[in-house]
Amino acid sequence: MCLCHFAPEQLRKEKKTMRLKALDSLLFPAMKFIKAFDKRESGLEYFDPENVKSILVVSSTAIGDTLLSTPAIRAVRESYPQSRITAHFNKKNMELFENNPDIDGIIPYCGGYRKFLKTIMEFRRHKFDLALIFHGNEPQATPMAYLSGAMFIIKLPNTSEYRFLLSNKDRFQWEDFAHGVEQRLKVAELAGCRISDKQMVLPVLKEGKSLEESFLRNHNIQDSDTIIGFQTGASTVSRMWFPDRFAELGKRLVDSSPKVKVVITGSPQEYAYCKKIADNIGQKAIVSAGKIPLKYLPSLVKRFKVLVTGDTGIMHMSIAVGTPVAALFAVADAKRSGPYYDMERHVVIQKERTCDPCASKKCRYQKCMENIGVDEVYSAVMKILK
Repeated sequence: MCLCHFAPEQLRKEKKTMRLKALDSLLFPAMKFIKAFDKRESGLEYFDPENVKSILVVSSTAIGDTLLSTPAIRAVRESYPQSRITAHFNKKNMELFENNPDIDGIIPYCGGYRKFLKTIMEFRRHKFDLALIFHGNEPQATPMAYLSGAMFIIKLPNTSEYRFLLSNKDRFQWEDFAHGVEQRLKVAELAGCRISDKQMVLPVLKEGKSLEESFLRNHNIQDSDTIIGFQTGASTVSRMWFPDRFAELGKRLVDSSPKVKVVITGSPQEYAYCKKIADNIGQKAIVSAGKIPLKYLPSLVKRFKVLVTGDTGIMHMSIAVGTPVAALFAVADAKRSGPYYDMERHVVIQKERTCDPCASKKCRYQKCMENIGVDEVYSAVMKILK
């Protein structure tokens, strides 16, 4: 293949992928070599909760994944009230979790091998006794937890090539868990934690309340209005509903009552995309993308009467703050990553995958989402509002 035919951006991505693969290929033998000289008794049969003074909890992926980890992190705090709990969260979204009452600090995950050694040195400074990997980016997550110096490392599923670094030997796969929350709670249970509450933890900040009120007031939205949120973006294209269908849904909703207003959420990079949808709906639709910082977004989402969304982190945020969702699923399985509790408050629309085999997250098309029509989503929203 002649690289001269690649566009500059494609070539850059190819080089990055090749570099990551090269580092991955070096990491595995290095960990095998280091582990061979580790004589510590690190199996769970040697684990004593009384000796745990410092704990690392890892959830270094997306917003929703980390929110799904918060019930397990709370269980760790309740079971180890005197221990210091340090979180390893994704740098892109960790501001959302800075005020989580169950952690004492955050060490950022910078992506791939960025600041790999610096992060490990920071880990070692904390002298962790226990590392719990709730949801991490591999192949870095498990080796980094091991190189932190923690004697006991627990992760599920534990079927990857790095399972030899883990303390839990009994095999579990994703299929062994009904939902992502259950998988994370099982990790906590293996660490001796008691499970008292399975609801997600997401504080709503006072500063966010003031910002949200000002934002809505500046857009002529009153306290008495019925605010419906649209989360139009997603982490992958295959999980996104179509912009023209969001626009048609918005028109029907604002026409249903003079009190209905639509607020479209998203990242700063998605502002133009969201603005086109809002413009198609009309004056009763506004865009909050890029206008409300992520850490204050829970305050705005809490104001919604309902959020229409695909399988997104904002869907989990909405559930966490008590706002009902009309959740649109096709590629993903709502039973594993959709609403987990308060099911009577939410409506899930689940369609079958259209392709076999399914490319899942790697799919660049919205074929599955074509099966979700505007009428069905409108009915779901009206059901929640009633």
